[in-house]
Amino acid sequence: MAAIQDETARLIGLFKNAGAEPIGADILQPAETLLDIYGEDIRARAYVTSDPLRGEMMLRPDFTVPIVQAHMAGGVDPARYCYAGKVFRKQELDAARPIEFEQVGYEVFASASPAEADAEVFALISEALAGLPVRASTGDLGILTAAVRGLQTSEARKAALLRHLWRPKRFLSLLARFCGEGEMSAERKRLLEAEDPFVNVGEAVGVRSRKEVIDRLVRLREEASTPPISHGEREMIDALLGLKQTSKDALSHLRDIAVDLPAIASAVDRFAQRLEALAERGVDVDALQFEGSYGRTTLEYYDGFVFGFYAGDADAPVLATGGRYDALTAVLGKGRAIPAVGGVIRPAEVAALREAAR
Repeated sequence: MAAIQDETARLIGLFKNAGAEPIGADILQPAETLLDIYGEDIRARAYVTSDPLRGEMMLRPDFTVPIVQAHMAGGVDPARYCYAGKVFRKQELDAARPIEFEQVGYEVFASASPAEADAEVFALISEALAGLPVRASTGDLGILTAAVRGLQTSEARKAALLRHLWRPKRFLSLLARFCGEGEMSAERKRLLEAEDPFVNVGEAVGVRSRKEVIDRLVRLREEASTPPISHGEREMIDALLGLKQTSKDALSHLRDIAVDLPAIASAVDRFAQRLEALAERGVDVDALQFEGSYGRTTLEYYDGFVFGFYAGDADAPVLATGGRYDALTAVLGKGRAIPAVGGVIRPAEVAALREAAR
């Protein structure tokens, strides 16, 4: 415990020296806000309780949401914050993983030069882990979302794919269906072709009204009549998802893809600017790993640069994670937005690694 406290104090000192203002967040957070942002999926990972006056509350699963709320209520531009405290996560698959653990973080809100802010946060987290046997992985969800938005298909299909971007299996299943792969079930086909789907179905059961069912069928019929996504576009999405190279090689590959998928060109330019900013801060971008799918299984507010630091291979403990979440500030700012990026470190994992490395 003393080692964790010492590591926490060291990290907070490093972040304060970088210009961060200490900030806190209540352990109990309103569940409604978190559910609006993350959807019902967060229930499976968070501890939920009920307050007679405040309704559903959650033990803090994350610091970012309350800190964004606090900043959007009156923070300046630019602003830097640091914090430390426990977060709480259910563990359904591994009883050895902690259900509560200390988290130390650094957040930057700045309208000017997002690439510089990305590089600042990554380089500072890297500095905090200097001297330890760690590896870093990076990604860019902005490139993938730009690719989806640039597909030659309906807005409804694009919205569905973007909604499930953080659910890789569901995303690929939808993409396959929108590409015309697989057979439609006989029951689904009957419902789509029926003039009145309520004929001979018996008494209504469930909470959906007849109108809601009809409206849903209308949308499904519109979707079924939409031409499939082309084989070429599917190949480009697969190429982005499968990209796993050094950042320098990934940039070259992405520029090649952008020739045929110009919708990602601006996002690729931002990636290039970030690499330049990282290099200026001493990061070896020639060796820095980039993965097209990285960050798609984390909490769903990241929408650009994402990164993580690990103590070894893919199954090794996560030491730190972070990324850009511009869209979240617009949601919590009720129309007012500011570019934002941040990262968190687990001091317990860092302290354990530091002890093992001695």
